[in-house]
Amino acid sequence: MQDSVQASTQVTGDRNSWRWGFTPQAEIWNGRLAMIGFLAATLIEVIYGQGFLDLWGAL
Repeated sequence: MQDSVQASTQVTGDRNSWRWGFTPQAEIWNGRLAMIGFLAATLIEVIYGQGFLDLWGAL
């Protein structure tokens, strides 16, 4: 059986701080903002009965 190798980056300092670049903090914020955007697009579709691009006239 092979040993599994796990790549991990130690997070030093505050995990919620705003840091630029390829850092764990930046990826946490990227995920949070993506969840907010997905929720907003879903709510727009539920409320208006059309997709986001349909409301803008792009489709």
